Amino acid sequence: MTTDSKHNKPIAPNLLGRQFTVAEPDRYYVGDITYIHTQEGWLYLAIVIDLFSRKIVGWPMDTRMKAKLVSDALLMALWKRKPTTGLIWHSDRGSQYASDSHRAILKEHHVIQSMSRKENCWDNAVSESFFHTLKTELVHQFQFGTRNEAKQAVFEYIEVFYNRERIHSANDYLSPVEYENQQKVV
Repeated sequence: MTTDSKHNKPIAPNLLGRQFTVAEPDRYYVGDITYIHTQEGWLYLAIVIDLFSRKIVGWPMDTRMKAKLVSDALLMALWKRKPTTGLIWHSDRGSQYASDSHRAILKEHHVIQSMSRKENCWDNAVSESFFHTLKTELVHQFQFGTRNEAKQAVFEYIEVFYNRERIHSANDYLSPVEYENQQKVV
């Protein structure tokens, strides 16, 4: 389990309300953290998914599961996508997402925070589903010797396969990139 929700930081309301189908890009992002075993030790992956197309738009990896990891994921997405003010960013109640440093980034970029209800993984089902897919299709198929091996494999899975080739029923059976291109989204 990667969520540490036993903290005294502020909890944002659940603004997403399990509404996972959205009509516009860069309006609703969801994210979470998972871990990948290597023979060198754990590698942590934080992701940001644009609900519009299910595209992974942020995905840093690190040996530590600190607030910086989730902040780097969101900053990567903001830098790549440049959403307008009013983006809703949904996550679980983990200490990383509730941290002062993460909330400062949200404030600086005019991002509205949303969090799942306590111990309710279904409130963030799209992130959970991606991690299940990643582990089934990649992680459980390999024994990673090093963290660098795992990083390279995850990078290729996300950027080469998942975003560009893997079809999604939520996208009319198109990949995230194809779906965005068909919708005339950059």
